[in-house]
Amino acid sequence: MHFEKIHNKGQARLFKNDFLEALTKAHPLVIWGMYIPILSYLIYLAATQYDFSTKTILLVFFGGMLFWTLFEYIAHRFIFHWVPKGPGATKFVYTLHGNHHHYPRDKQRLFMPPVPSIIISSSLFGLMYLIMKNYTFMFFPGFVLGYLMYGTMHYAIHAWNPPFKWMKPLWRNHHLHHYKNEHNGFGVSSTLWDLVFGTMFDLKKEKEDKEKVKELMFEKKEKK
Repeated sequence: MHFEKIHNKGQARLFKNDFLEALTKAHPLVIWGMYIPILSYLIYLAATQYDFSTKTILLVFFGGMLFWTLFEYIAHRFIFHWVPKGPGATKFVYTLHGNHHHYPRDKQRLFMPPVPSIIISSSLFGLMYLIMKNYTFMFFPGFVLGYLMYGTMHYAIHAWNPPFKWMKPLWRNHHLHHYKNEHNGFGVSSTLWDLVFGTMFDLKKEKEDKEKVKELMFEKKEKK
């Protein structure tokens, strides 16, 4: 979904109804606060009620985190950037992700808001349980923590410069995805799957456009 003009202020209006519009926004801390107690309880159940060893819990938990990075890549590439053909599909894609490309400085739509987040995560938990049974109590928390870290990393990429030199390729990969070519650079929390599937930007050849990067960063409040 290509936009000729990127808006540096404001946010997209997704619904005419004010209540529905409010449900499309979320602060990152709200999402973290919503999930951490649930994930902690699931790990507690795995260790006590289902008597899994610490080693098993850790292995399955980190397996869930790794699986998130693949899920993130597939969702971003094939769902978030699905090319719609009708008005209904266009609205769906814009609501899901297109508005972020249109208004990259909108801080309130970097995480899935609470209501759809709970619906989707509950559905994924049920699907995982059908496949993995009790191992889901370790795998799902790792998977969701991967999502929370993805959202936080996404926020950081739009808010600050990379804190470490080795993280700069991750920052540049996402910036280039926004202003250079939205059909590359789908990894946000990791560039692993971009490298595997050949959608990684050649960062040695790509020149950094500092002005375009600035347009993607959240506005800093001026000190008085």
